[in-house]
Amino acid sequence: MKKLRIHVQGRVQGVGFRYTTKMLADQLGVTGSVKNEADGSVSIEAMGDEKIIDAFVAGVKDSPSPAGKVNQIDIQPDDTIKERTSFDVVYY
Repeated sequence: MKKLRIHVQGRVQGVGFRYTTKMLADQLGVTGSVKNEADGSVSIEAMGDEKIIDAFVAGVKDSPSPAGKVNQIDIQPDDTIKERTSFDVVYY
């Protein structure tokens, strides 16, 4: 299982980015979470089979939200991410 911590910057808040990211994750079978950060960015924890995670990352890079725009994405493998059984939108 591949586990990634993804930090996304751009027009990613107020455009449905978290919800469309959840829809993408649910379609692909990715588990994890997505949340807004105070600095206007979005953080994602994602886990799943390597090919599925690669497809998820490609979808995030293209912005799953039609109104969103990803300017920068930082992807770090992180085996310490807690395993989940679903993909959740995290609220403050």
